[in-house]
Amino acid sequence: MAMLRSPQSQAGIMNFYDAQTPGPKFDPKIVLAVIVVFALLIIVINHFTIA
Repeated sequence: MAMLRSPQSQAGIMNFYDAQTPGPKFDPKIVLAVIVVFALLIIVINHFTIA
């Protein structure tokens, strides 16, 4: 039997994810840039250490 979903329950989920929480706020572009730089650094280090 399929579960019925009401708009009220879906609104509760959205409120949960939209709630403001304490902690650092990072711009997603900065996080992505840090990940890319870190990955490139690992690739370069790996390239020069394996002979």
